[in-house]
Amino acid sequence: RHVADFQLSIASVTEDSSSDCLAQDLHLQAQKLAERLKCDAVVREISAGPGTVNFTINRELLAKTVLQQVLKDGSQYGVKSELFSTVPRQKAVIEFSSPNIAKKFHVGHLRSTIVGNFIANLKVALGHEVIRINYLGDWGMQFGLLGVGFQHFGNKEKLKSSPLQHLFEVYVQINKAAQDENTKKLAKDFFRKLEEHDEQTLSLWKQFRDFSIEEYSRIYKRLGVHFDEYSGESFYHEKSQEILKTLEDKGLLQKTIKGTGIVDLSEKKDLSSFSTVMRSDGTSLYITRQVSPSVDLAAAIDRMHKHSCDAMIYVTDKSQSNHFQHLFQILKLMGYDWAERCQHVSFGLVQGMKTRRGEVIFLEDVLNEVRSRMLQNMASAKTTKEVEDPMETAEKVGLAALIIQDFRGLLSSDYQFSWDRALQSRGDTGVFLQYTHARLYSLEQMHGDEQLTDVNVACLQEPDAISVLQHLLRYDEVLYRSSQDLQPKHIVSYLLTLGHLAAVAHKTLPVKGSAPELAQARLCLFQAARLVLASGMKLLGITPVTQM
Repeated sequence: RHVADFQLSIASVTEDSSSDCLAQDLHLQAQKLAERLKCDAVVREISAGPGTVNFTINRELLAKTVLQQVLKDGSQYGVKSELFSTVPRQKAVIEFSSPNIAKKFHVGHLRSTIVGNFIANLKVALGHEVIRINYLGDWGMQFGLLGVGFQHFGNKEKLKSSPLQHLFEVYVQINKAAQDENTKKLAKDFFRKLEEHDEQTLSLWKQFRDFSIEEYSRIYKRLGVHFDEYSGESFYHEKSQEILKTLEDKGLLQKTIKGTGIVDLSEKKDLSSFSTVMRSDGTSLYITRQVSPSVDLAAAIDRMHKHSCDAMIYVTDKSQSNHFQHLFQILKLMGYDWAERCQHVSFGLVQGMKTRRGEVIFLEDVLNEVRSRMLQNMASAKTTKEVEDPMETAEKVGLAALIIQDFRGLLSSDYQFSWDRALQSRGDTGVFLQYTHARLYSLEQMHGDEQLTDVNVACLQEPDAISVLQHLLRYDEVLYRSSQDLQPKHIVSYLLTLGHLAAVAHKTLPVKGSAPELAQARLCLFQAARLVLASGMKLLGITPVTQM
């Protein structure tokens, strides 16, 4: 079965754009146009389809051009495409992951971490400058409670060795007593001391923060994620008071009867839409993370001042969409035109991610779970060769499984998580991608001593070879789509198709036992497929494995 390389829809170029143009008229026009067009050195065949004109490229040229380009550009293939030649190089600040200290690192934070990392990777690959910021929930009343809790139940050794676990346990314990009036008073006092920069209190808070960041960095490293800056609400709580004053000076701050401070966001100034920025006691809102507009306003203004970036991207779940709409609107009202360059990339909720021990509390639980399940699968698989470092391989393959399952759909849609589905070795999974990469890699290793220079790739004429070549040709379009809407799913479905096409070609186009010229050409094809597979996987935040 022959598939054309390019297709032109007649309806898109005819004068008569009215929809009553009949299908048979379009077909007739397509035939007429196809007859008038001439083939040349590039186009080998022109034919008419139902309302389309189809073009088939000279097969030798297709093989030569694509393979030369892939092998020459290597990991830059697709990125160097002229599709990106008009796109200006920019500077972007991306805020993602952003867990709360002493609270659970829930699955929403995991999504934010891998999505933010993908966006950062893609932008860096396309030549943009990126600053990755982790904006921690490291301030607020809960630290009063945590401080008191630590004075009662804390243990300095445990704080050093496993800070996230220990602080969480302390927080759970003190929370049981949180309704007690005396505890409430102590917590308030502790937090007041913090705000007044009391040395002893601050030093304890700083330990909570520093040890937590240290442990987070270690876990992020397992994920292949890094940050240029660990920021947090604590940096901006004082500046947020200045923001409230600025809002007041500009006449944007209104007081309600109850005394809360609000900003009117409605078109008609009838308060049909407003944002609350101040509690009645005059403090900025610290009820829950990220719902303190004045703190976030201070952070945004400070960031723009410090980095003067072309884009500021926030990656959080969609329940915070309203908060960010308001944030950007207030910035605009304050006269900051760059609010137009701020963007909220939101994602849906993940249901049902549990470990064998129950609910996910820490990011590490997920990583350990996926590693142990993968090790088990590898041990029971008949095809598994002896892998040099099974733990490391299981971790990388398991992560690929998590990421592909998460990135297959639109980011904004919720999905039901399933370990079994994620870890299948066949079908559209991360495990399948890793397996395909490892197979193609070992094929290269087996024939490694053969130099792939001056290879005559013109002999790649089989339909299965052509399918791979056609698909490789489209890689830049897929990168372009993802760069426009920041959705990883375009790249995911591209890579899964590439994996399946390469797997079929691997079966039908043997390297071993073929004539030397043919063997070399096929090796070239498989190497190109592996290079593009690896590039795409790395963009998604996956480390390709070479053994499995």
